[in-house]
Amino acid sequence: MCTVTYIPTKEGCIITSNRDEKITRDRALPPNEYQIEGKKITFPKDPKAGGTWIAHNETKIVVLLNGAEEKHLPKPFYRKSRGLVVLELISTENSLQYWQSVDLTDIEPFTIVLFENNKLFQLQWNEVEKSEVEKNENQFHIWSSSTLYSKEIREQRKVWFTTFIKKNNNPSSDEILHFHQFTESENKEYGLQINRNDTLKTISITQCQVTQDNIKMLYLDLF
Repeated sequence: MCTVTYIPTKEGCIITSNRDEKITRDRALPPNEYQIEGKKITFPKDPKAGGTWIAHNETKIVVLLNGAEEKHLPKPFYRKSRGLVVLELISTENSLQYWQSVDLTDIEPFTIVLFENNKLFQLQWNEVEKSEVEKNENQFHIWSSSTLYSKEIREQRKVWFTTFIKKNNNPSSDEILHFHQFTESENKEYGLQINRNDTLKTISITQCQVTQDNIKMLYLDLF
């Protein structure tokens, strides 16, 4: 939920997400298939709120990052977990239409990476307004959470990502996982896999591989 990459492939795309979280948080349940609104949805589950940071059905992927454009000051109470918004978006027939109408009042700021109908979108909520940006699905993209990484660090991570792509113009799923797990491994504060004083860590990596006929989820538990 805190670092996400999008890699176009000849067959479709690969979307990979690092979840950075306080180690005191309850361990997530591994990905499973659930029935929501009559649809089969696959996702790892947060046992506390019941939501998730990444989910897919047969044709769509929704990924969550904490924060919007810039870091915000958290409030003591929010009426609903952002992870539940992910499930609402993945289970609706038209995610963009739902996004335009949903009330997000008193929900903490977040960014959504949405892959639907072979199109890529960035959706953001900053506590004041929603935004919707279509991204080029034929280009490479990386997002880093604004709550954990300053603008300068986010730009530096883009440089690491660009260097990786230049060396691996058509990276395999394993090479992408290696990038997410080991890039700048000595940098425990801002590398791709973090460990900040054994308090905040990258606790899992989840990857969705899209081909013409299906979506496959891979889950790497680092807890």
